[in-house]
This record gives sequence, structure tokens and C-alpha cells, in this order.
Amino acid sequence: MLEVKKKEKKDVTYKMVRSSEEVNLLIERGNEILGVLGYTEHSRKHAAKVAETAAGLLEDLGYGKHTIELARIAGYMHDIGNSINRNDHAHSGGILAYGILKEMGMDLKDAAVIAGAIGHHDEATGTAVDVVSAALILADKTDVRRNRVRNPIISNFDAHDRVNYAALSSKVRVNREKKVIQMDLVLDDSMCTVMDYFEIFLQRMMMCRRAAEALGMKFKLVANGSKVC
Repeated sequence: MLEVKKKEKKDVTYKMVRSSEEVNLLIERGNEILGVLGYTEHSRKHAAKVAETAAGLLEDLGYGKHTIELARIAGYMHDIGNSINRNDHAHSGGILAYGILKEMGMDLKDAAVIAGAIGHHDEATGTAVDVVSAALILADKTDVRRNRVRNPIISNFDAHDRVNYAALSSKVRVNREKKVIQMDLVLDDSMCTVMDYFEIFLQRMMMCRRAAEALGMKFKLVANGSKVC
């Protein structure tokens, strides 16, 4: 009787994932599809920014290197489901990520943590279920910036284009002493008021609040120097 060889488990690193032709193809294909549909940029630039922000949050909060690496990988892979369809992209992305990471030889428990984080990052159906998913949510929902807008005609902007275009800068920082994760946002108020931003992104900000709570912190949004929530 033939023996079935088990795939050898190995440390799958962020560097390996970021260099993966398959992962990058899925990210860029998803970005192309979203461009056709009129969505903001979801390229490898967004993926890398989310990866580093998620990792930085956990590092600032004192989590171990392994957990930080899982958050970094989840951040980079979180939007690969857009290559299939924008609808339910979090769920399809989680399934895709689990299969890819399993094939790369990642420990199955780690692959499941990453898949779960990706599967819960969209505000329509998700919420923070652990520290990796919480870091991913905070990193993704706070990546608001002008150069993500792809519509070249300002007069044709929808509400989300207008808010993203109005964002001159957006930073997330951790205050461990006060137990606060704070998003500092600078808006061009000729394009979008602070209340416009909060109205449009209310569900995302509520998701960030729950994610911060999962990390034992409070979430604060400060826009143009004024506390919003």
C-alpha cells in the first residue's frame, strides 16, 4: 500500500507571501475589477499599507513576533477575494487565503487565524473575533487618502470618492497609557466636512470601535483637530 506523504510544515513569512506570484496576481486582478466597477484603489500599495499598519498596531501594544507576522500577512492578503467578486469578497478571500497558505506549508492553525481575520474584515458581515482580525480591521478602515480615488472627474465623484479625495492625511497611533487607539484625520473641508465623513463612514468607525475593544483599547477619531468619537 502506498504511503501518502504529509506536506512538511514550515514558517511562511510575510516576505514569502508578498513575493508570491499567485497572491500578487489576485490582488491586482481584484484591483482591476474594482476599477471597472468604479471603486477606489485596492492595489498592492493598499495591501502593503494595511499589512504594515496592522503589524505596527500589535507591535505598539506589545504582542509577540508571531502574532504580528500573522497580522501582517492577513493585511497583505485581505482583498484577494475581489478577484472573484466584490460581493462577499471577505468570505471568498478567506477561503482563497487558507488554500494558498496551506499549499505554501503554513501551520493549519495559523492559516485558519488568517483566513478568519480576512473573512471578518468587511463591515457588512464581519467583526473582530481575535487580535489579528482586530488589527486588520483597524488598519483597513483607516486607510483613507486622496490618491486612492481613481475617478479623474471631480464633478462625477460619489460620496466615497469625495471623502477619500478630501483626506489630506490619515494616521493611526496607539497610546498604551490611556488605552486609546486614535485616528488623526485631516480633511479638506471644501470637499467634505467632518460630519460628511462621519455620516458616510459611520459603520466603519463603529467597526473600528469594536476592534479596539477586542484589543482592550478605546477608539477615538480626531478630524481637523476636533474629537468626533
